[in-house]
Amino acid sequence: MNVLKIANGKLELRKESGVLIRTISTSGVVDGDLNDDLILVTLSNGKVELRKESGVLVRTIVTSNALSARWNGDDIAIRLTNGKTELRKQSGVLIRTI
Repeated sequence: MNVLKIANGKLELRKESGVLIRTISTSGVVDGDLNDDLILVTLSNGKVELRKESGVLVRTIVTSNALSARWNGDDIAIRLTNGKTELRKQSGVLIRTI
């Protein structure tokens, strides 16, 4: 199993032993969450990116003012600066706001 580490605004994918596998995103990262083979990257500009473990960008989730994003099963829960949480599909489609 792999883990994520944020260092100096970069998101790194590492083995449990701490060995660096690769750098996923290189600037402005404030949060990250790992699913089986997909990674959610929350950036300092409030956007959320969905990336593969290889680092390839799958899509940018259209949202603003995101603080963090977490996997909720196959869906994505995005916590916003206004205190609300958006539940979205992997495609980025909004399911509901909580």
